[in-house]
Amino acid sequence: MKSHRMLPMGILTLVAMSLCLTAPARAVEGHFERTLQVSGTVDLDVQTGSGTIDVHTGDSSTVRVSGAIRTAGGWLDGAGAEKKVRYLEANPPIEQHGNIIKIGRIEDEELQRNISISYEIVVPVETRLRSNSGSGEQNVSGLRGPVEASSGSGNLRLTNIGDMVRASTGSGHISVDGVKGTVRATTGSGEILAIGVAGGLHASTGSGSITLRQTAPGDVEVSTGSGTLQLEGVHGAVRAQTASGNILVEGEGAGSWRLSTASGGVTVRLPSQQGFALHARTVSGSIHTAREMTVQGTFGRHELEGKVGNGGFLLDVSTVSGNIRVE
Repeated sequence: MKSHRMLPMGILTLVAMSLCLTAPARAVEGHFERTLQVSGTVDLDVQTGSGTIDVHTGDSSTVRVSGAIRTAGGWLDGAGAEKKVRYLEANPPIEQHGNIIKIGRIEDEELQRNISISYEIVVPVETRLRSNSGSGEQNVSGLRGPVEASSGSGNLRLTNIGDMVRASTGSGHISVDGVKGTVRATTGSGEILAIGVAGGLHASTGSGSITLRQTAPGDVEVSTGSGTLQLEGVHGAVRAQTASGNILVEGEGAGSWRLSTASGGVTVRLPSQQGFALHARTVSGSIHTAREMTVQGTFGRHELEGKVGNGGFLLDVSTVSGNIRVE
């Protein structure tokens, strides 16, 4: 009888122990702040794992760094997590060598494990930036640049940059607004929005739309696996390709415009006085234009080759399934 009474108690004890082991520990949080004195152009390198990065401008003589530390939790962390956070509060990963500043480098793999640090950094306008996050978004604004930002899986937003921009993410949206220079943007899956670009655009996405509003001349090369391409105010050569989606290009042609889609329509809008040589092809669609044209070779519903005015730049347009309009 005694053994039968002990059995339920033993089972309850095991269940209680199991619950204690599997219950996640409370996330531990911490914070640090540092102000660094600088003089002249700053070269800034920032990296983090699963945290965010925010960089914006302040006065010309300091770099102010705020770091928010957080553990991922988990029953194996316990007191070790608390110890890590307190160590990083006292010893933040910040290195300065004159105007060269590196933030977020942690060589100790054990110290990095299950730790997330988000950074807010206030820098002089005259700053060159290289930033990388594993799985966190980034917001950068007001820098002279250039700026090179990358993320494994996070959105990137870059605004008012005074030089060229390179932005890449494995899975996330890229937004660029107000750049005085060439923009190079790539994402594995996400939209690319480039507004107020005073220069060229080289952009690609595996799945997502690409939108450009250009304010100064520069060549454009864009591609997407599935999504629309909308290019406005273009002043330069264009190469635009999508496997599935519509294409709209508006601007002043130069060099050549080569536009192609497998499934979708193509619309081209050019200044009324601009001449061009047209070669348009569609397999299952039609070709429309109100421009007076001298037909050079083929003329039909599915293919048109001719010259507007004295010719000029080459407009080469093709789609497998969709209509073509030249306005």
